[in-house]
Amino acid sequence: MTVYRLARAIVGPVVRLVWSTRAEGGFVPSGPAIVVANHDSLADPFLLGMALERPLRFLAKEELWANRPVGRILESLGGIPVRRGRGDLAAMSAAVACLRSGQAVAIFPQGTVLGSDERPWHRGAARLALATGAPIVPVRIVGGDRALRPGTRLPRRAHVRVVIGEPVRVEPAPATIAVARDLTERVKEAIEALT
Repeated sequence: MTVYRLARAIVGPVVRLVWSTRAEGGFVPSGPAIVVANHDSLADPFLLGMALERPLRFLAKEELWANRPVGRILESLGGIPVRRGRGDLAAMSAAVACLRSGQAVAIFPQGTVLGSDERPWHRGAARLALATGAPIVPVRIVGGDRALRPGTRLPRRAHVRVVIGEPVRVEPAPATIAVARDLTERVKEAIEALT
């Protein structure tokens, strides 16, 4: 994770210069963990990555890698590209391998910042937790929506709070649609309760 620390050392001061970001609440436990956060800003991966002390492996849409500078930053920060619109087994396998090696994986279940507040929450984080038994750490990013929105050219100054909740313990189990849906709903409620 030396590359991660180097990238964080370069990106961190820029993020802190533009956005006043502070973490509060709990912490991400050691060992495998799935960090699940709301997604209201294009800046969310950077806000989350800089606020939490633990290195994170992010699941992110593969289209972001088309922009070479962004792709390189994501790669250095441990990004895992995901093909959206279908179950990307390669991305899920990569995330499972990360968790089984004791790493933390970050997911934004809303998938996109576009659309209404009623965007569906996808079940990928729940499926990963059920497959590996890794705890899910709910995180609420407050104020990120003022930092960088789709269609804006430049980031805006904003005060951002990254509120970390208590881990949701998960026992390994078959990831049926019903079980994954129920777990996703529990995590969504835990995140919404952090505001």
